[in-house]
Amino acid sequence: MDNANEAAASPARSQTERKASQTRRFTRVRRVVQIAALAVFAIAPLYAGWGLFGRVTGGEERFAATPSDAFLFGSFSSSSLFGVSLADPFAALEVMVAARAFSLELLIGVLPVLVVYGLVRGRAFCGWVCPANTVLELVDWLRRKLHLNVEERVVPRHAKVYVAVGVLVISAVLGFPLFESLSPVGFIPKLIAFGATAGGVTLVAIILAELFWGHRVWCRALCPLGGLYEVVGKVGLVNVAIDHDKCIGCNACKHACLCDPEILDGAIAGTENRVSAGDCMICGKCIEACPTDALAMKIGRP
Repeated sequence: MDNANEAAASPARSQTERKASQTRRFTRVRRVVQIAALAVFAIAPLYAGWGLFGRVTGGEERFAATPSDAFLFGSFSSSSLFGVSLADPFAALEVMVAARAFSLELLIGVLPVLVVYGLVRGRAFCGWVCPANTVLELVDWLRRKLHLNVEERVVPRHAKVYVAVGVLVISAVLGFPLFESLSPVGFIPKLIAFGATAGGVTLVAIILAELFWGHRVWCRALCPLGGLYEVVGKVGLVNVAIDHDKCIGCNACKHACLCDPEILDGAIAGTENRVSAGDCMICGKCIEACPTDALAMKIGRP
């Protein structure tokens, strides 16, 4: 009898194990991309024979090569890839309004970035690349381990669009790019490549807010770069689609969402066949959490 029961339980156990192995498939890939996105900024100083974190090693021979000679040099704000200039769209806007001058060179650098994220999904940067989000996902894990409870939503998610506008206005008034001098987004790559610490205090403040004030309040509601990408995220070929016949309305996807649970409301209610909100990071957390496989990543608009 015991052998019969064990045999009957084996298929169910195998299915559970397979499901568990698939549960974090997007997260695993994202971790690789996130780590790689930081690691590439170490290439330039190492290529030149310099140390990381702004350290210069060696004697006179160090001048034989410089980090800028590498195929990739810079930071998320501004970089060069095989001689092609790339610029963060929000940083470029800040610089132009602060200088009160139009820059064709900056706009040319912005164009490839906007095309890539426009074709994929604006906030894919937030979910797959942004170092601040990488750190805050670790904070999520730490908060769960410490059993710290915070409010799910303390600031409306669209507030970051208005924060972005406000930052641009203040930058124009003060005459310098305000967010760039405080940005936690560029802090880690700039620290790795140049030893720069600008933005470090901001990141610490955000971590404390995440631990004790509100869940993902920075990424969801306050980051001006996220505000710009929310607007861009209205378009994009990569979408989270829903099969309404499989959806059981358990809200597991909403509990897992890194962006904001409300962006899934339309899909769950049956009024949308995909997550259409510009806030979606296509991080795959909702897909991993769904017990009935009702959600899937799709190319194009179903």
